[in-house]
Amino acid sequence: MSKILVVDDEIGIRELLSEILADEGHSVELAENAARARALRSAGRPDLVLLDIWMPDTDGITLLKEWAANGQLTMPVVMMSGHGTIETAVEATRIGAIDFLEKPIALQKLLATVKRALRDGGGQPQAGLTLLSLGRSAVLSDLRKRLSQIASLSVPVLLRGEPGVMPELFARYLHQPNTPWLAAGAALVEAPQDLLAQATSGVIFVEELALLTRAQQRNLAAVLSKQEKYSTRVVSFTSEEPARLTGELGFDAALLARLSELTLQLPALREHAEDIPDIASILLAQLVEARNCPSRHFSTAALNALRQFQWPQNLLDLQAAVKNLALTALEEEISAADVERVAAQFHPATESQVALPLELPLREAREAFERAYFEQLLAREAGSIARVAEKSGLERTHLYRKLKALGISTGKKEE
Repeated sequence: MSKILVVDDEIGIRELLSEILADEGHSVELAENAARARALRSAGRPDLVLLDIWMPDTDGITLLKEWAANGQLTMPVVMMSGHGTIETAVEATRIGAIDFLEKPIALQKLLATVKRALRDGGGQPQAGLTLLSLGRSAVLSDLRKRLSQIASLSVPVLLRGEPGVMPELFARYLHQPNTPWLAAGAALVEAPQDLLAQATSGVIFVEELALLTRAQQRNLAAVLSKQEKYSTRVVSFTSEEPARLTGELGFDAALLARLSELTLQLPALREHAEDIPDIASILLAQLVEARNCPSRHFSTAALNALRQFQWPQNLLDLQAAVKNLALTALEEEISAADVERVAAQFHPATESQVALPLELPLREAREAFERAYFEQLLAREAGSIARVAEKSGLERTHLYRKLKALGISTGKKEE
């Protein structure tokens, strides 16, 4: 028996679908709007969601984006609409919906879609980060827009960035729904013709160019020469500087030039540090939901400590640290002291590691310094506003205003 959540603002449709699905042996939960759907999803993961697009409070596409952004899109979702368009269906499947039903929904079409969605649900997004869940900072918002602009193009794209930025999250944003995705790596030892056949109309992703052998480079060059014929797109990544890649590491310069037809720089985690609390909370919630650890949540001071830490391996380090914290914390609430204990395993966090933003205008540099200063104080004083006020020499009301202006969450812990 599967648990199915039906989200629709029309009571007649909810009751009809509930009756049909119950007769098929399913357990059915009903939500009349997005607010109720959020509550039911937070209470437990359904095996399938039938989600109406047009609802009075929040539309289904927006709700789907929310679930994708906060890591809760770990179940198959079928969209429903009486006014559907091709554009809407494409957008929904791009976000993560598995199928689309037009109203009025024929009985056999409904049952066949539900059966297929439940059967293939394991192939849908699983717990883990996506580009939508990386945060709402301006730097990521701009990058998502740029990726959306080039998503329909067929030219090769080279992504560049530091180690640990998880380039696949960004590459998958260029992947069209229901088309092949081939992680090239070891597959590049195969004949180029076989690779192209497997990835026709899809994406071939190369995670690190510096790791390719000469033979793999030759096969990749052959793939590039025929990619238009097979409507296949090559997306690659490197953390190496081009001069070192083609010089010391011996990568084929002509091949790099072809792969670099479009180049995008991926941000280091410190460039969108304001997203770290949200990313860490999502990672922790996914571990809890998957029952990989006991119930856990971060204290405000712990989130501030995570934010101010300089993660040398970017997202990979943060992900590993959150898992460590989830498994080794002794209390349900993860504290700043827990973060300091675990973060030290990656790179000791000291005051001298706070980089002075000397390249910024004075006002922006002062704000950056103040933000780092108060985040460090909050972490050191376990979020106690009283002690931070005492250490900083600020009156408490002034301190609250200052923290709010800097975008620092406090939790208002007085002692």
